Amino acid sequence: MPHLPRTVTSPKKFIIGSGILKELHEYIKDFGDNALLLCDEFILERVTQNTLPYLHMAGLKGKAEKFNCECTDAEIKRVMGIMDEVSANVIVGIGGGKTLDTAKAVAFYKKIPVIIFPTIASTDAPCTALTVIYKEGGAFDRYLYLPQNPDVVIADTSIIAQAPVRFFAAGVGDALATYFEARACYAVDGVNLVLKRPSRTGMGLAQLCYQVLQENVECAMDAVRNKITTPALEQVIEATIYLSGVGAESGGLAAAHAINNGMSVVPDLHKAQHGEKVAFGLLTQLVLENAPKHEFDEVIRIMKIVGLPLTLQDMGLVNFVEAEWRKAAEIACDKHDTMQNMPKKVTPEAVYQAIIAANSLAERYK
Repeated sequence: MPHLPRTVTSPKKFIIGSGILKELHEYIKDFGDNALLLCDEFILERVTQNTLPYLHMAGLKGKAEKFNCECTDAEIKRVMGIMDEVSANVIVGIGGGKTLDTAKAVAFYKKIPVIIFPTIASTDAPCTALTVIYKEGGAFDRYLYLPQNPDVVIADTSIIAQAPVRFFAAGVGDALATYFEARACYAVDGVNLVLKRPSRTGMGLAQLCYQVLQENVECAMDAVRNKITTPALEQVIEATIYLSGVGAESGGLAAAHAINNGMSVVPDLHKAQHGEKVAFGLLTQLVLENAPKHEFDEVIRIMKIVGLPLTLQDMGLVNFVEAEWRKAAEIACDKHDTMQNMPKKVTPEAVYQAIIAANSLAERYK
């Protein structure tokens, strides 16, 4: 393997504030004068009423279009066709991860700017230079690696605070693993998400992500449960969307995400959120590392505060089928996955046993 350079990659701008939906034209005008706004169904009406009039008053053209639920090649082509029809020169993705991923892919193929406006903070996908493409039936198809991150990512706390608590908690689960995975990857000079070596900056942002969660998670949950915005909520959203995304992309992933990928073969867990599985993957990673007790204490404290499932049963597992979990452990150790960033070589057998140990440990903390 040639000597890879280290990287720091991130969106050009990250904006966090309240009530930004009405002010979108302020960010669009820097990149184009004719925007296609690709929206999740639930926010389409608000965009039509709150964003388009202001866009037109600012002398810009714009059209809101409903996203068709799945980020597939067909949906990307459909949206590109609409872009051509209306001669749009900038795309705005407003919604959940799949909507945002579709907008990123369209921008890449059309070679135009993209503005990302997440409506939930359930993963760190908004900031990354990556789109996950699915097959028509909803099964995973492939990763589309993008040459750059989004031009602008806007986190509107007033909208994100309205989302169901479970999505917010899943975002914390995803962000919780960022530091521990980057730490492992940095220790072995592994490969980060843009397939280069991790940078000290990536490691630093991952560490800050964990620190922000530790300091603010209780008060942020008070805000989310009451659907209000507070400074603590703003800081946690900054951690779950920006610090986690940039920290993971520049710092690298390790066992927690690889184990999450393995868990996709367990049918009982299909309804579990990405961040819920990553948090359990993190417990398993800490078992593999034989981490000190204070790290388990702190990770589980945060999981409990946000109401993340602790055990496999909490996540929806009805029966523990050994063959399924051995298969999951095998997938987690795929030579192309991020388990390769762990300090010691990890075998499927070790992962299988660590999963059982992590579950038992979670039962004890419960």
